[in-house]
Amino acid sequence: MTGHVDVAVIRRPRAPGWIWAAALIVAAPLIGAALGETPIPVATVWQALANQLWGAGYPVDPIDQGIIWSYRLPRALVAGACGAGLAVSGLVLQTLLRNALADPYLLGISAGASTGAVLVAVAGLGAALVPLSVGALLGALSAFALVVGLARLSGGGPSARGAAQIVLAGIAGSQLFNALTSFIIARSASAEQARGIMFWLLGNLSGVRWSDVWLAGAAVLVASGAALWHVRSLDAFTFGTESAASLGVPVRRVQGILILATAAATAVLVSITGAIGFVGLVVPHAARFLVGSRHMRLVPVSALIGMVFLIAADVIARMLVPGQTLPIGVVTALVGAPAFAVILIRARSVP
Repeated sequence: MTGHVDVAVIRRPRAPGWIWAAALIVAAPLIGAALGETPIPVATVWQALANQLWGAGYPVDPIDQGIIWSYRLPRALVAGACGAGLAVSGLVLQTLLRNALADPYLLGISAGASTGAVLVAVAGLGAALVPLSVGALLGALSAFALVVGLARLSGGGPSARGAAQIVLAGIAGSQLFNALTSFIIARSASAEQARGIMFWLLGNLSGVRWSDVWLAGAAVLVASGAALWHVRSLDAFTFGTESAASLGVPVRRVQGILILATAAATAVLVSITGAIGFVGLVVPHAARFLVGSRHMRLVPVSALIGMVFLIAADVIARMLVPGQTLPIGVVTALVGAPAFAVILIRARSVP
């Protein structure tokens, strides 16, 4: 006699997403600090961090301790914060403008921030009174105001044509402010200053310190906090400004808050690292592919992907050419341009 036994399939409970996200937030900077032209074990990185923060007393070589704490760890943290902030800023701008090509770099915000920072750093405009980040913020807001003004003069509005006009105006604004930056450098900078600034404008993390970590972290909190506070409004903006208004969203107020927050975050990050392209353009599309279009998930996932992407790009920039550190913007462009081409092709193939 044969008996029939029902075998129940036991599924292990899946860990909540926030646990994986928290683990990645901790692990990515540690791995970024461990990798380089001379690799250091992750365990050593953790021991050095524990020694510095809690006086754990682990036997870490003093040279490794100094490299990890004073150079690699703040660099990895700033890279992660910059990636997260630019990704969230790009997501917000793409949603508000309903344009897949919108990001801080393309809309002239990064170029304006670069001009403002260079005015303070090189031309000495208010250098005694105006911090670099404030000059970058003023430049970013000026650039975006110019872009919006050009778009309105050319007939831009809430329609698809209006969004396209904003992108075209952004391209013009970017070229204008890039030209102004080059003029300021040529007019006021010495040869040594010009070389350093041109390297910085392509994205440079070599000179970051712990004070930059707190500043970059604050910028990310501003952009991400504003986006998370307005996730329902961002969902409504997905269908256009008229639909958002019909759903009770105070369109102009929300647009003003979110654009100011993203412009401020971008300006602060640019003042620390220089202009880094493609992060705010590509990462939001990757996040939509993974989690859909609801901004309650899109905002944190975009920040997480941006953080990991830029930390990885910084590691590649330090390791790709032996004995030399490439500008991180070169790496993001080499990776981001093909990735965006794939996204465009995939979007075309979707009916």
